[in-house]
Order: sequence, then C-alpha cells, then structure tokens
Amino acid sequence: MIVWYLLSANTTFAYTHADTLRGSDGRGRAWWDVRHYGLEVQFDLLNKKISGRNRIDFKIIKTATDSMQIDLQEPMRITKVKLTISDGGHDRFDVTIDSFYRDGNVWWIKYPFQKLKKDFIQSLEITYDGSPRNAVNPPWDGGFSWTHDGNGNPWIAVSCQGLGASVWWPCKDAQWDEPDSGIDIKLIAPANLEAISNGRKINEGLLSSDHALKVTEWKVKNPINNYDVTFYIGDYIHWQDTLMGEKGKLDLDFWVLRYNEEKARTQFAMVKQMIHCYEYWLGPYPFYEDGYKLVEAPYLGMEHQSATAYGNHYEMGYLGHDRSNTGYGMRFDYIIVHESGHEWFGNSITANDIADNWIHEGITTFAESLFAECIMGKENAEAYCRGEWHNIQNDKPIIGNYGVNNEGSEDMYDKGAAIMYMIRTMTDDDEKFMVMLRGLSMEFYHQEVTTKQIEGYISTHTGLALGSFFNQYLRSTKVPELEYAIKDHEMSYRFSNIVEGFTLPIMLSAGKKTITLNPTADWQKAKWNGGYNVNFTDDFLITIKK
Repeated sequence: MIVWYLLSANTTFAYTHADTLRGSDGRGRAWWDVRHYGLEVQFDLLNKKISGRNRIDFKIIKTATDSMQIDLQEPMRITKVKLTISDGGHDRFDVTIDSFYRDGNVWWIKYPFQKLKKDFIQSLEITYDGSPRNAVNPPWDGGFSWTHDGNGNPWIAVSCQGLGASVWWPCKDAQWDEPDSGIDIKLIAPANLEAISNGRKINEGLLSSDHALKVTEWKVKNPINNYDVTFYIGDYIHWQDTLMGEKGKLDLDFWVLRYNEEKARTQFAMVKQMIHCYEYWLGPYPFYEDGYKLVEAPYLGMEHQSATAYGNHYEMGYLGHDRSNTGYGMRFDYIIVHESGHEWFGNSITANDIADNWIHEGITTFAESLFAECIMGKENAEAYCRGEWHNIQNDKPIIGNYGVNNEGSEDMYDKGAAIMYMIRTMTDDDEKFMVMLRGLSMEFYHQEVTTKQIEGYISTHTGLALGSFFNQYLRSTKVPELEYAIKDHEMSYRFSNIVEGFTLPIMLSAGKKTITLNPTADWQKAKWNGGYNVNFTDDFLITIKK
C-alpha cells in the first residue's frame, strides 16, 4: 500500500506499506500494551555481531488477533519465540511458537492470541542475532559505532533515534507504548571493558562459562522510550556525586574514557548548576529512581534517559562554535545542556507520534535559554535564543505526517524554541510562565502526548488564545509580514502571509513614544506622532515591510 501526502501545491511524497507498519498502531500492535522489557545482549566485537533475547511482558487490552507485530530491522533475525501464558493465578505454562516470519523490518508472530485472557500479564521471549546496521553519521544517521579510543581500546555504542531501537533489539518500536515498569538490561562484553546502560547497575560478574566475558546488569524502574535504551562499551573510568534536589538526593554518575578524566571533571562541574536551574523552571528531575548519568560517547550526543551521551570533545558551545552567533553560546557546553534538557521534554514527556517531535526538540532548545538565563541573566539569554532563529529554514512545517513514522522539518529545534519564546513574551508574566512550564512537567509526567494536548494546556494556563498562533508556526511555513505606512500622523498596518485569524501584540517605539498594535489581515489605522523612524520589538518571528 502506498499513501500519498500533499506537501505543497506541486509536491507529493509516497509512503510505503513499511512506513505504515512502523508508524501506525495497526492490527498487530493495537491490542497489546508493553509492560516491561527484559533485554539480554552479547557482543561479538571481532565479527561485529550481537546475539541475545528480549522478554516482552505485555497485557492484552482489547480483542486480540492471531498476529503480533514485532519490529526487528534487517539484517537482524529472530531465531526462536516462546510464549509464557498466565491466567492470573499461579499457573503459568510455556508454548513454543514456530510460526513467525519476516515482512521487511517487521516480524509477524502467529498464534491465537485472541484465546488468551485480557488484562493479565503474558510474556513473549524472543531469541535473535545478527550484524546490526553500522552507523553512517551518528547520531543523525545512526546504528552501531564500532570504534576505538585514542589508546586503541574498543569503544562501542549505539544511536538510533528516528532509525529506531529495532535496529538492534526486537520490540514494539513505537513512541506511544513505553514499558510501564521499565526495562532490565543485561550486557555481556569483554571482561576488561566497562559496559554501561540506562538506570542503575545492580550486578556485575564474570560469565560462568567464559571468564573472558563479563555480565553487567542494569535496571530502569521508570517508563522509557525505546530509542533511549542504550549501551556504551569501552575503557571507562567512573566517579559519583550527589545533589539535593526538589525530590531529595539525586545520584549523579559520570563515565568517561580513562585518559579524559581530568578535563571531564572540569567540564562536567556545570551539571549540578544545570539541574538546579532546570528544576527551578521545569520542575523536579523526572527520574530520581534511576539517577542521572553522563557518559562519553563516540558521537556528538543523545538524550538517552538516565545515561546521556556526551561527545562534545570537552569544548564550550557546539563543538567549539556558537549556534546563536551572539557569543553567549560559548558560555556553556551545548551538548550537556541540550541533551540533559531532554530528560524533561522527550524522555518524561514523549511525543506519541514522531510527527510531533517538536515537543522534544523545540521546548528543549528553548530550555537552553533558561539555563543561559540562570548563568548570565535574562537579557543575554533572550539574545541567545533569538540568535538561534537565523538557523530557521522554513522548508516545511515542523509537524510531520502522522502514522507513517515521519518527522517534520529540522526547524523543530529553533522554530520550536521561537514558539516558546514568543509565548513567554505574550504571557508577560515570568512567574505565570514558569508555573505553566512546571505544570506541563507535572500534568504529563512519564506520559506520551500529542501536540493538541500541549497546545491546549499552554493556552489554558497562560490565558492566551493561541489557536491561530500554533497553526501559523507549527503547521505552515509562512513567516508573518508586518506591513505598515505612516502618513499625516497616522499609521496604517496589517499582517500578510498569515493563516486565518492570526495576530500578535506588536510593540513599536520612536523616542519616548510607545504603542502596541494587534495587526490582523485587514488594514487598520492608529494615531502616530512618533515620527517616521519606527523601532519594532524583535521578540517575534516576523518580517517587517515599510
């Protein structure tokens, strides 16, 4: 099946059957809910292969079919499937399922699931192996990074946002169904290396059958995005710290390549201040039970929940550059600040469909400016945020197409940040705005959400009518143009290039004269005695035409 979407007046794009399987809650997904994962992976570094098994604890939530969709991308393969059936009592029994087959990057498990009782936890154990996709340009074009550190030691990691966790383990690869009770992760790797994952380490020891291998077990208690589940294998050194946060003691763990410890301790010193700042603006760190961890990675960075990937080479800014071109971006390490901000937006609050990933990237990019405000004041932080707007391309809307695993424009970062900045400006009450941000974190704590939910909450709790505002900046590429003319002490003005009903409160001044306009698509007039040289506020993403 091919689904056609109209992208512009003259452009269409075809989505395939595979896109629909990956992006929709279809017949092999809709009837079951993931409760917990139990993942075990053994790494063959010499041959760049992995093997393992994943136990999926699930609950039947509606009338089941005889087909369960399990995502596992080529060339990985499933070799064995076992179902453990429970009727809610003490009796449990195992069934080997022999009927399973590949459909591209999907595997169909065939069994009369409709005969199982609803609302009881069942378990499916999938054994699998293969050579996972090599990362092309991680983390943007991800997969496995089989690399070596500066001393020649193996250094391995995975990045798979967008690509999907099914590139390396079998799962329901959908953002809207996180395991409610977290995940247990068991990594089997060379004994002379550290194997790090999400959550807390609960056990470690040599493999009983081969003492050259070490088994490291990690436990995540909280719900977690599939693409956040990760590992890092290398010659790491580790240190711990704590901070007293809003919910009590928060454990901090740092893992870096052995020879980078000294500069890492200096660079990572900002973490405590950052978390305190984010807690002030966004509410308590969302994963106290699993702790906060920062891990050096062989790629730039990723928001792996409770195990943030860091690869900014211990430089300030973004790899030593300032994305805002203001100079303020060189006052902090961009990767630490941005990727850690995702613990609130992206990890705790997760977009149901990746089409709405601006919720992750836009609000987190705006959060960078909140940290900037904590360390350098509001005026400089606002300049930093506005400076990032020059990166906006307006190539396509920042909301993608739903149900086909499609993200919107990369503008979701900086245009998404601009949206939040403009809402703060229009709210014109920083305490009210902060309460709204903290309310988002509380209302949607550990949940998957839609853009409509976020829009509704922000509109309600700021008291602003934001329907056309969101349509303008989320669903179109139009940049509002404010047109004006001054003649005989009168100003004529209007907005062009806007969606229906759009307006903004535009402040303008000349000398001591200041007024606020609320332009619409219709020409309006206002008395103006301030002269012909007019200064417009730069707090809105618009263009101005005299």
